[in-house]
Amino acid sequence: MNEMTDITDMMSTIGRQARDAATVLASCPGDAKRAALEAAADAVWAQRAHIIAENKKDMAFGAEKGLSPAMMDRLMLDEARIQGMVDGLRAVAAQDDPVGAVTEEWTQPSGLHIQRVRTPIGVIGVIYESRPNVTADAGALCLKSGNAVILRGGSESLHSATAIHACLAEGLRSAGLPEAAIQIVPTRDRDAVKAMLQATDFIDVIVPRGGKGLVGLVQREGRVPVFAHLEGICHVYVDGSADVQKARDVLLNAKTRRTGICGSAETVLIDRAFFEREGSVLIDDLLKAGVEVRAAEVLSGIVGTTPAQADDFGKEFLDMIIAAKVVDGVDEAIAHIRAHGSQHTDAVICEDDAVAESFFKQLDSAILMRNASTQFADGGEFGMGAEIGIATGKLHARGPVGATQLTSFKYLVTGDGTVRP
Repeated sequence: MNEMTDITDMMSTIGRQARDAATVLASCPGDAKRAALEAAADAVWAQRAHIIAENKKDMAFGAEKGLSPAMMDRLMLDEARIQGMVDGLRAVAAQDDPVGAVTEEWTQPSGLHIQRVRTPIGVIGVIYESRPNVTADAGALCLKSGNAVILRGGSESLHSATAIHACLAEGLRSAGLPEAAIQIVPTRDRDAVKAMLQATDFIDVIVPRGGKGLVGLVQREGRVPVFAHLEGICHVYVDGSADVQKARDVLLNAKTRRTGICGSAETVLIDRAFFEREGSVLIDDLLKAGVEVRAAEVLSGIVGTTPAQADDFGKEFLDMIIAAKVVDGVDEAIAHIRAHGSQHTDAVICEDDAVAESFFKQLDSAILMRNASTQFADGGEFGMGAEIGIATGKLHARGPVGATQLTSFKYLVTGDGTVRP
């Protein structure tokens, strides 16, 4: 039997087990799911030394592969990040169970009583790179929403993800739920990704979480429906009405807090009125923080900047690099974002309500912010406990995808011997 056949058979087995588990989860009591996630959180914390030891193997593998510092940061786990993972598991556990929630209810003149009720999607496939904490986030959210999940982490995070998955499996066992509710693909072989993308008999939706190459591959080759965003090309527009201290604080945080995440700002647009009033203060802050500023036009005259190339606008750097440009007001900023953005997250810094209203109404990004850092583009920060990713498409889920967004719905219709004339 050749290798691809082996992978196909393995993925078929995993898929069948997931489909069977999904049938159990569809009618699983909320208390059992909560208990499983609480037990998983306990197991992650108890196993933190082992998880960190396994992560060191992944860090060594990543260094050998030549991963960038930003990607190495995404891969790295320490006790603080494990605590964040535990907190996320507990937060998801504590949320109301979305399954069975009645979202709409009405009675027709015919006498039919109709309810629209949340229901699990079924089996979700999650394909992700680098960040091993996605293992816990995705597992928790899929379980909470009554879905079985097949996890395929990046080759560089295999050891960490496997150790975290073992804790999730422990939680499932302790709550009497099928271990196949959360499965991890136990190979680095890329053929496993191809098999998942074709698995229409077993997987209902694929969620890719990674770089443009991965997401593009999934969208090109997937026969299974996809929740995805290609890139996080996030903009910060600083309006002429902006408070200078708010602008300085928000921009610096949006770019430098963590450069390797999709909510990191990649372009700053500065209103000419702000620049004429405050000068180069924003650019100076970035330069002092060690950011390479690729500046266009008048900004390129600031000492320490690098002249911008045309393709620097609309690029996801995921590094200590930002593109910068002066624009004439909010309308020009909106036009620039429409031309170069990815409909992920864009922010306006302003005190003028009319400017904010224009920005919010005329842009169609999944997340729009006012006077707040784009680094808040995160399901945990939105009160979802965790997220499985940020969706920028316009169908079904948009923005942070939490447990509620991982449900579909069905209509429950009740009559009383009612017939249609």
